[in-house]
Amino acid sequence: MPAGVAGAFPAELTGTPVPTETIPPSGKETGPSTSADTASTTAPEPVSPAMPKKQPARETASRKELPPQPTAVPGAEQLSLLGGTGRTWQNVRLPEGGSREEILAELARQVAQCVRCPALVANRTQTVFGVGNPYAELVFIGEAPGYDEDVQGFPFVGRAGQLLTAMITNGMGMRREDVYICNILRCRPPNNRTPTREEAANCRPWLDATLAVIQPKFICCLGNVAAQNLLGTDLTIGRLRGKVWEYNGAKVICTYHPAFLLRNPAMKREAWEDLKLLLQVMGRPIPRRATPET
Repeated sequence: MPAGVAGAFPAELTGTPVPTETIPPSGKETGPSTSADTASTTAPEPVSPAMPKKQPARETASRKELPPQPTAVPGAEQLSLLGGTGRTWQNVRLPEGGSREEILAELARQVAQCVRCPALVANRTQTVFGVGNPYAELVFIGEAPGYDEDVQGFPFVGRAGQLLTAMITNGMGMRREDVYICNILRCRPPNNRTPTREEAANCRPWLDATLAVIQPKFICCLGNVAAQNLLGTDLTIGRLRGKVWEYNGAKVICTYHPAFLLRNPAMKREAWEDLKLLLQVMGRPIPRRATPET
């Protein structure tokens, strides 16, 4: 494993759950902030990890810019309900039957033909769809493919991907095969620049459709781009982490992107606190490990 991946999290993995009272109440902020944090912004109300609250439509003011979200359906065979009205589902054609694997494969085929963002189409080697368990309870959402992902066609396969794997296996006691991993974008931006709002909006149908197929109970947003686009807010990750949010009934936890942690290893301790919160929300024990695997 490359330098910087080892020692991903503190050695003292005590197995003690994060107390509920450490989760700030609605409206209070936590975590490091930047000058951008002081701007007047709105975000969806966080929900208690112990008592998740479904938001009425009239209370989702922070997501006004986003297209209407689909209603969760009980089975993959009913996903044809997602087609029809709304810009979100324009040109997204889902089969009326088939397994989740088959429906995701069809989505990946359509994504490979997508030309909505000319600059990305001209730059990409191939599109990068999601990977993992189509029945996963937990989905990780990152920003966009990088060089390695663009070459190999899978998300999080470079150094950041190795750190994410360590977070999942050593930090959470799970296997990478237990979760599903995808990005806000399915094409690599030129020179790995930050995706534009237009690019994220163009790719949003693929993200929403993917999540509708998988129907996760929990989502972990990795970094500003993932958190802001999924939740429909301008708040930075420093103000979004430490709270429990909601997307279509799924509980959402926000933390730093693994690439950011590789550049700023001192922040890994805060990322570890985020993973402990995620484990608490999922009702999973904290692994008792002295050190992360290298």
